[in-house]
Amino acid sequence: MSEPRTASLLVDYYESFLRDQDLSAFRLNVGARYTEGTLLRLVESGTTPARRAAVLSLGLSGTMRVNETLGRALRDEDPSVRNLAQNALWAIWFRADTPENNASLMEIQELTSRGKPEAAAAAATSLIGRAPQFAEAYNRRAIAYFAQGRFVESAADCRRVLDRNPCHFGALAGLGQCYLRLDDQAEALKVFRRALKLQPYNEGLRESVAALEGKIKD
Repeated sequence: MSEPRTASLLVDYYESFLRDQDLSAFRLNVGARYTEGTLLRLVESGTTPARRAAVLSLGLSGTMRVNETLGRALRDEDPSVRNLAQNALWAIWFRADTPENNASLMEIQELTSRGKPEAAAAAATSLIGRAPQFAEAYNRRAIAYFAQGRFVESAADCRRVLDRNPCHFGALAGLGQCYLRLDDQAEALKVFRRALKLQPYNEGLRESVAALEGKIKD
């Protein structure tokens, strides 16, 4: 099947999903006919509808092999592609390890959402012991530490996330917030500038950078 035809069929599936809101059917149709490699090519060189469809598809089934490509999609000129890429990255990061460790990660997130950051941090530490390369485990512990006001430890975990996953916009935002809580505006500005390179259309980041630049100049 030629690349234009490949893209056209994927767009047909995507338009059917937009019309019917049947995500299961979209997943099945794409999974039966498209490889991860083909979807990656469409993210980088397809038409706008094809990029949207490919990013949505990768969010449903992609592996960490697509992380950098989806990270670049955060800079796409199309807002829908950017939003889909952000959602896809979160989905991929949460299923980046074994099924058992992924389930533990969800339990940690649930503990945090229930206002139990101490338990979440302890569970995240246990998960990190089992899966020391699981970037999202460090991110969940960073969030739990932040909720406890343990900003130095939270920042250290954010840096560990970024060592393993430089595309992690969440860890960048968290690291910047840690520096602000630690009253280190210069480091916060560096982090937010780095984050803005990853997400140049993010107005919140742009405003944070402008505000810090104004304070530091003053």
